[in-house]
Amino acid sequence: MEYSIVKVIQAMLAPGLMISACGLLILGMNNKYSIVVNRIRLLNNEMRKIHHLENKMDDDVKREKNIGLQINKLNDRVRIVRDAVFAYSFAVACFIIASLCIGINLYTKSSVVEFLSLIFFLIGMLTVLIGVLFAANESLKGYKIVRIEIEELD
Repeated sequence: MEYSIVKVIQAMLAPGLMISACGLLILGMNNKYSIVVNRIRLLNNEMRKIHHLENKMDDDVKREKNIGLQINKLNDRVRIVRDAVFAYSFAVACFIIASLCIGINLYTKSSVVEFLSLIFFLIGMLTVLIGVLFAANESLKGYKIVRIEIEELD
């Protein structure tokens, strides 16, 4: 059976949609990454100002400890965001390979290439799931950091 170019494109569409979806996930995580890094920089700047005070008040010492705790937790959060972005990027690579294998298979009718396209698509989906789990964990960590800030006000 002969395949037209339209059928090839249709067969390659599912991995292509997943590539687009992962692109959006990466964009969102990169935005979070920038926000967290910026927050670390602001807290470090505030920490330096407090550290150089000659006469520290009790509130200054308390704030310095609070900032240190937040920075440590934000550092963990940045690592999780990095891992999520890596997982999504790896998934994109898998979907690209799956899409290429689907296109090649339509013309070669190779069971090996057909199997590889399925394997790469499934690995890509599994990697997206891993990225989503990292993103969920990052959200929980973000909430805990906010709680640290709120507890200081109490």
